[in-house]
Amino acid sequence: MEKTLNSRKVKFFSGKELPLEMHKVRIVQSLNLVPVERRLEAIKEAGYNTFLLGTKDIFLDMLTDSGTNAMSDNQLSSMFVADDAYAGSQSFVKFEKSVLDVFNKKFVLPVHQGRAAENIISQTFVKKGSYIPMNYHFTTTLAHIQLNGGTVVELFTPEAMKIKSTNPFKGNIDIQRLEELIKKHGAANIPFIRMEASTNLIGGQPFSMKNLEEVRAVADKYKIIVVMDASLIGENAYFIKKREPAYMNSSIHQILTEMCNLCDIVYFSGRKVSSSRGGAICTNNKELYGMMKDLVPLYEGFLTYGGISIREIEAMATGLLETKEEDVVGQSPSFINYAVTELDKLGLPVIMPGGALGCHVEAQQFIPQVPQSEYPAGALVAAFYIISGIRGMERGTLSSIRDEQGNDIYADLELMRLAFPRRVFTLSQVEYIIDRLNWLYHNRELIGGLKFVEEPPVLRFFTGRLESIGNWPEKLLAKFRQDFGDSL
Repeated sequence: MEKTLNSRKVKFFSGKELPLEMHKVRIVQSLNLVPVERRLEAIKEAGYNTFLLGTKDIFLDMLTDSGTNAMSDNQLSSMFVADDAYAGSQSFVKFEKSVLDVFNKKFVLPVHQGRAAENIISQTFVKKGSYIPMNYHFTTTLAHIQLNGGTVVELFTPEAMKIKSTNPFKGNIDIQRLEELIKKHGAANIPFIRMEASTNLIGGQPFSMKNLEEVRAVADKYKIIVVMDASLIGENAYFIKKREPAYMNSSIHQILTEMCNLCDIVYFSGRKVSSSRGGAICTNNKELYGMMKDLVPLYEGFLTYGGISIREIEAMATGLLETKEEDVVGQSPSFINYAVTELDKLGLPVIMPGGALGCHVEAQQFIPQVPQSEYPAGALVAAFYIISGIRGMERGTLSSIRDEQGNDIYADLELMRLAFPRRVFTLSQVEYIIDRLNWLYHNRELIGGLKFVEEPPVLRFFTGRLESIGNWPEKLLAKFRQDFGDSL
């Protein structure tokens, strides 16, 4: 049943306004906060790459929300009734019904996660000379399109790159630039327009329904299909409800359906939307479905399991239905909004307004002494881990690529992302995050840069190794001990 309560903010007698958790914790998992000396050793062993840290050395894991969201009691119980058939599983039939209910798409291709969907879509539609306009790229999207000979063209608006902004939809695509691109290269060289809900690399910023309608109108005019990365569609729908006046009285379910009706293909990572694994490509166009379906058995698995455990398909089916609930999709954005609002009050450079996925700290303003050539966002992520035990993720030049001459292509923004998986962290833990970030900001002059010592040619941020330029990590540890004594 659709919940209709518009807000879960509760004003306390003290005057504070805090986000209220609309769930209770029934299963707990122990955390470990190792001493700061061990954290320095651990980040050195990991080559200053938080992807290479072991969880035994991590207190709060804010690397990603991908596959780390807390599943509901209904999702977990559904996994015990899975139909573990290789082909023709009735669990997949349930999944199809959930996709039809939530996204209004009747043809479904299961894949093991979102980047697998990108691989199949790119192999099907992208060729040498193709141009793919989008509101902003994601790392794996860019890689798959380039591997198939295509060029990504980001058509974000000027508001998108402003750290502090009151614009509620910084993830909008620039419609005028979209038309200009189509006229310049020709509609025949543009296989699809991609919209990401919500834009991961620029602060989880959403697009508006009005903007998506405008994209659809341009696509119809030039007979180009629209593809939506729906990995954070629930949160984008939540922001539309909260920030777009025409939809204030609409349910999340109504908004989700309307968004998907404007797109020819919807793909998503189940790791973000509803489960710990999986994903899918969805469409109502039988011809488009037929163009892609033969690649699923080749790369993923049979058409009714797609390389996913059937139990995960059951969990995805249930989780998708829960995406219709405002309390579910609104929990993470409400915590993010609380964190960024409090950090902004303290003067820290955080992306405003708060978006989906996580709290994003802008490293160039945080540590202006570190040039982009020395990966300031990566350095900030490492420094924050040392003084807090919290694992974040770099979303800046480390996550970018090099040009043909071997030079870094500098990122538009140098961000430290602290992901907020759904229903995982408590408000006291959020207060700890704010406190340690505030301390680090007051000691930011101690932070220096990084340099590569091992650099993979593709998606280097996953497994590359770096080292500090100078001994700034040791100086940071010494200052931490001076201020906090024996405290962890």
